[in-house]
Amino acid sequence: MSQVLPPAEPERDRQTAPWRSVELVSLDFEATGLDLRRDRIISFGTVPIRRGGIELAGSVYQLVDPGDVTPTPASITVHGLRAVDLAGAPSVQMARTSLRRSIERRFLVTWWAPVEAAFLDVLFGGGRQAWMRRAIDVRDLVLGLEGRSAAQLTLGQAAERFGVPVASPHNALDDALVTAQLFLVTATKLGKRARSVRDMQGLRPRSRLRGRR
Repeated sequence: MSQVLPPAEPERDRQTAPWRSVELVSLDFEATGLDLRRDRIISFGTVPIRRGGIELAGSVYQLVDPGDVTPTPASITVHGLRAVDLAGAPSVQMARTSLRRSIERRFLVTWWAPVEAAFLDVLFGGGRQAWMRRAIDVRDLVLGLEGRSAAQLTLGQAAERFGVPVASPHNALDDALVTAQLFLVTATKLGKRARSVRDMQGLRPRSRLRGRR
């Protein structure tokens, strides 16, 4: 897969600004599997977060044709997307264009950010650590509130704990929406501990326990 320059990052000084004043977008991928030497994304969902609220009108959901890489049986049991469901979907190159528009100059709100960062590096290059630097991992916010006992929570379990509704688990758009809602709840509960993107990234553990989607 050819690489292109990553979408423009947010301005660096925005990292320390109050999070309600910066451009955020919740992002979720579904993929053929989690082997980054082989697997490719097959769908993505994005949900903008502005001024402390969710803007559903700006949400994007797109299936992606992974080319000659087919979903593994294990991944199909999770997201339900088969090769036949992806026939005729936009190519990876077209998906890059759409995704670029959705995340340009925005901080990313994710669940288990290393996975999204890895696939973004496959799509755009730039390095996983560069993508991590512009990501807020909602899992870290949950751990900041609940402690290490919450390390094994899935997105759905965390959502249930905080009263966030889940309609279609492992649908990329619904997962992005759930992540956005869980972000708003946990960021608000953290209060002064999470005033800015930098504060939230400061909650990131030095060594991560293996988490589940």
